[in-house]
Amino acid sequence: MPFSDYKTALVTGASAGMGEAIVERLCQEGITVHAVARREEQLLALAARTGCIAHVVDVGDLAALTRLCQDLQIDILVNNAGVSRPGSILNADEEAIDSQVDVNLRAVLHLCRLLVPGMVARDCGHIINITSIAAIYNFNGNSIYHATKAGVHALSRQLRVDCYGKRVRVTEICPGRVATEIFGNVMGDQEEAHRRFIAGFELPQAQDIANCVAFAVSAPIAVNIGNIEITPTLQVPGGLSTMRPGDRTE
Repeated sequence: MPFSDYKTALVTGASAGMGEAIVERLCQEGITVHAVARREEQLLALAARTGCIAHVVDVGDLAALTRLCQDLQIDILVNNAGVSRPGSILNADEEAIDSQVDVNLRAVLHLCRLLVPGMVARDCGHIINITSIAAIYNFNGNSIYHATKAGVHALSRQLRVDCYGKRVRVTEICPGRVATEIFGNVMGDQEEAHRRFIAGFELPQAQDIANCVAFAVSAPIAVNIGNIEITPTLQVPGGLSTMRPGDRTE
């Protein structure tokens, strides 16, 4: 379905990184984008730059999310907001579990509950779930993050069953390591996170994820692109081994 058949989108986690890039890309296509995030200053700057409609909302706040959606007719839903906490379930605290479940899984379920029935009724819509290779592959640490992303992975497949017979498409995008500030958010130290996880690596950029979204949305109506894994060329999901170009052996 070409972009011209869609009019509106809602993107969560829109104030930075992949969410910001996705908002920019959809606005370039003439879509009216409702950009949702907690950080007001960054969100308002994005609105001034792109013309998107800013909504300063915490997706973990169900009442606020419900108010936001009650009068909206959304054609493209991009569930991008996500949080992560380091560590395994062996050393997780209550906040680590609740915050990740609320943002990564619970909010996605509620947004689908609130907006997808309208897509089904109109026989038109596209749900984009930004998960992670952590939804599919297991590696050390971040147990709760894995569990929540795996939940959205399962939901993405189930949504196609729920919407069967209607022109409502579902795409899950599973990024590996991408050059964004999420690592600094997890560590609480952007400079150290950049040194450890970004500097010297050849990584996809946020714009690459936005282009994947555009690719899936712009496919013909007869085509549903169900799952896209996008990783660095020098990253192997099976063991999550990532090397700098200079570390390669001949």
